[in-house]
Amino acid sequence: MAAADTAMPAPAGPPSTHDAPASRRLSARAATGRRDRSGGGDGPAGESGWRDRVRAVVGHGVLAGLSLFCIFPIYWMYATSLRRPDEVYNVTLFPWPLSIGNYTHVTDVLPMGQLILNTFLVALAVAVGQMLVGLLAAYAFTAWKFRGQTLLYLAFVGTWLVPFQVTMLPNYTLLYRLGLLNVLPGVIIPNLVSALGVLLLRQHMASFPRDLIDAARIDGRSAWSILWTVIVPNLRAPLAALAIVLFINAWNDYFWPALVLQRAESVVQLGLRGLFVGVEGPDWGGLMAGSGLACLPIFAIYLMLQRHVVSAFVRSGLK
Repeated sequence: MAAADTAMPAPAGPPSTHDAPASRRLSARAATGRRDRSGGGDGPAGESGWRDRVRAVVGHGVLAGLSLFCIFPIYWMYATSLRRPDEVYNVTLFPWPLSIGNYTHVTDVLPMGQLILNTFLVALAVAVGQMLVGLLAAYAFTAWKFRGQTLLYLAFVGTWLVPFQVTMLPNYTLLYRLGLLNVLPGVIIPNLVSALGVLLLRQHMASFPRDLIDAARIDGRSAWSILWTVIVPNLRAPLAALAIVLFINAWNDYFWPALVLQRAESVVQLGLRGLFVGVEGPDWGGLMAGSGLACLPIFAIYLMLQRHVVSAFVRSGLK
């Protein structure tokens, strides 16, 4: 028999680094990429990640500093109000021992409940009036096109730039002739109209989807119905933000109530001024305690509307 010639396989040589599996090379590349993205590498990606972290730390530090700068006066007001009357001028950061003597003194000499109620009613009436006028005017400027619209809008918004001192004397003379001096309606009526509400609400209504308004018109709804059933429910966040801004402006108003009202027991501002600012100097403990009590309604309203307020300001910033 003839023996069959069979080829013997060549012996395998030592493994070469050039013949590494593809999966191993891919894993090494993925690890390098992750290291670069995380900032651990020396390449451009690592340097960029390090810069982003530094920028974020610096930005948050600046925001934290600004927050403390804004909050510190409020903290100092309550800290001063909680000191004992003979330690009001103590400049320590933390009041100790705590005392409510200033609060009891304020509530004894002033009808704080009535003052806060009067101020709340005035601020609420002014805010509601300005919101209603602003809502109707902004709806008219965005829903209809008419001759002289731009000129009328500029004239309306231009009243916001007129200083209060220009209209102070005519308004005071008008209230005198109407017999509305030294009464709360005299403070409310001249402030029922403001261009701020028109300016802010027109911006939001101009970006409102026209398809929804057209669909409501096809359904047979009137302009009045479209405003209250279509537009207003979708503008709750801007309306809440505008409401709290207008309310705070009316709550903090001092000059006009001081000009119209003569009784110290009418609103909080005049009550605190009349009893705690005398010839011997201000009673800082009483002023801080009364101011702290007057700020509580504002804090409560903001906490209730916080979500809508933040959302509205974020949307306004994006626009």
